[in-house]
Amino acid sequence: QGELVESGGGLVQTGGSLRLSCAASGGTFSWYAMGWFRQAPGKERECVAAINRNGVSTYYADSVKGRFTISKDNAKNTVYLQMNSLKPDDTAVYYCAAVRSLSPVALTEPSQYAYWGQGTQVTVSS
Repeated sequence: QGELVESGGGLVQTGGSLRLSCAASGGTFSWYAMGWFRQAPGKERECVAAINRNGVSTYYADSVKGRFTISKDNAKNTVYLQMNSLKPDDTAVYYCAAVRSLSPVALTEPSQYAYWGQGTQVTVSS
């Protein structure tokens, strides 16, 4: 995987929605597990959602379950994060990550990923 480029971040009010996109280039996208991580100032990077290479397995952090949805379009080489009912605590820089993996389960640790995007800022105002 050569490059990951995130888009879709921005400023939104509490209760609003955003959809993040991560476009990948340089590899066979269907071989790659993908993850969305976020990092707020002074906090560790955490996995909010992840999906295995064929989309069968997904993971969501407890804090986003029922509000966020991850999806992977292998035909478009893109992974999405639909974020609904946003809260001020969701404010962070969101990163897309990728790793070539045959794992049947979604990967949730930053150390498991080989490639990272540059990040996109999401700010939720109260």
